[in-house]
Amino acid sequence: MADLMDREYDLLAERLDRRGLDIKEIKAKLKVQEIETPSWGYGNSGTRFGVFKQAGAARDLHERLQDAAMVHKLTGVCPSVAVHIPWDKVDDYEALIQEASDLGIRIGAVNPNVFQDDAYKMGSFANSDAKIRGMALEHMYDCIDIMKKVNSKILSLWFADGTNYPGQGDFRRRKHWFEECLREVHKALPEDARMLVEYKFFEPGFYLTDIADWGMAAFYCRNVGPKAQALVDLGHHPLSTNIEHVVAFLIDEGLLGGFHFNNRKYADDDVTTGSTNPYEVFLIYNEIVGAEQDPAITDLDIAFMVDQSHNIKPKMEAMIQTVVFIQSAYARSLLVDREALLDSQDREDTVGSESILQDAYNTDVRPLLSRVRQEMGRDPRPMDAYRKSRYFEQISKARVGELEGAASWG
Repeated sequence: MADLMDREYDLLAERLDRRGLDIKEIKAKLKVQEIETPSWGYGNSGTRFGVFKQAGAARDLHERLQDAAMVHKLTGVCPSVAVHIPWDKVDDYEALIQEASDLGIRIGAVNPNVFQDDAYKMGSFANSDAKIRGMALEHMYDCIDIMKKVNSKILSLWFADGTNYPGQGDFRRRKHWFEECLREVHKALPEDARMLVEYKFFEPGFYLTDIADWGMAAFYCRNVGPKAQALVDLGHHPLSTNIEHVVAFLIDEGLLGGFHFNNRKYADDDVTTGSTNPYEVFLIYNEIVGAEQDPAITDLDIAFMVDQSHNIKPKMEAMIQTVVFIQSAYARSLLVDREALLDSQDREDTVGSESILQDAYNTDVRPLLSRVRQEMGRDPRPMDAYRKSRYFEQISKARVGELEGAASWG
């Protein structure tokens, strides 16, 4: 098997060399790729209809960190884990930093929760009650304090605020309240931190969502200040949205701050990345790599984060599967011959331009990624390595029953 992998890698290297692509440079970029996994992705989670319990699912932050560390150990590209407050709140954050460090990972983005408390039934920042808006702001300040304690540089914001019926709320007043609150959050952020504003076109509001699309998020960010950028969640768009175009536009405006990777067939399905529309993820990465290689773009700083609900698939395997696919999408996008593509576009060769992208997308990058993992001291096949490790059997045996005080999505 090893000899076959070596031959496949050598053949790919020869192909790329004929196209003027340096496989060593491509490997170097793949080795520094980072994908942040979410703490809540390791615990029991589900849809609004129900939560299906799984054997071995993490029950508190400590177990979530253990699972995140295992994913990083297997893939080599997941050194940070996003936390959700209050689900992941602890008493001693210095001890938390040390615990994560001992596991070989660090704390990443901090995600406030202003949608689960009964007080937010009618909204948080868009609530007509100033006391509720103040309550939401206080939670943001608490999360910023946690950011400082865990050395996080990202406050990741998603709001469930919206309405279900015409006349339920005044659009412009809600907008003004939202912007006022976002400005206060921006003021409270450390100078070296960012706030990423996520949008979603519907749900739980079915008539109006206060930050419904990327344009609204971009306007808020522009109005609020330079530490605010938009966050693109792949499942938060209407069907047929050209997400790669959105990505390109936000990059060009300096407003793309990060991603929540998942996939959707209909709406916010939160299924594993690449499961339903793999070509779309490649095209998104194609825009990112194009911007990375553009000398005119000097301020690109994108957080690549996973946000999906592994409702049916086993938690760990779903996370590994997603990470491996994202690695593949990035690898394929690095194989696009940029000079040939620009030349083909300038010559108005539509078929040729599309063929250049399809050639990169249809390339089997598994030998390349296997070699990269080997050179990083990882197993070339993360999923096989996970199953052989019997980690699932260990955690299933150890994690029995609920933990007192544990909070989660479900």
